[in-house]
Amino acid sequence: MAMPPDPRTRAFARVIGPFVAIVSVIAVFRMPEITATAFLDAFFQNPVLVWIAGATLVLFGILILAQHPIWSSAPAVGISLFGWILLARGIALLTVPQAYERIVLTLANVTGLRIGAGLLAIIGIWLASVGWRTPPASRP
Repeated sequence: MAMPPDPRTRAFARVIGPFVAIVSVIAVFRMPEITATAFLDAFFQNPVLVWIAGATLVLFGILILAQHPIWSSAPAVGISLFGWILLARGIALLTVPQAYERIVLTLANVTGLRIGAGLLAIIGIWLASVGWRTPPASRP
């Protein structure tokens, strides 16, 4: 029988899981608008917005990594990897926004991004279930 996840893993899963699921599901339906060149251009042409987004990603990446140094289960690994991904994306936006923009514009394919967002939605739902389901009662 599998051990219940660490309480910190459950707490992070309660927040990260629904966030990833909700944002990903919405992204699936709004993908044509999101991948439109004007949408992406508007984001990358505003250096203040790019800076704020990058700094926010760095902050939340470090917050997750500092408060969740756990790699003992699949949910824990998922949460810790999420922190590392946020940190890496934030640093990339702050240091090499033009390269980041080129990568994003290259990958801005509606079908591929819908598949990726759908997979993220499934991961988010899984993490939410890890965080919100009642753990089995401990045996005396």
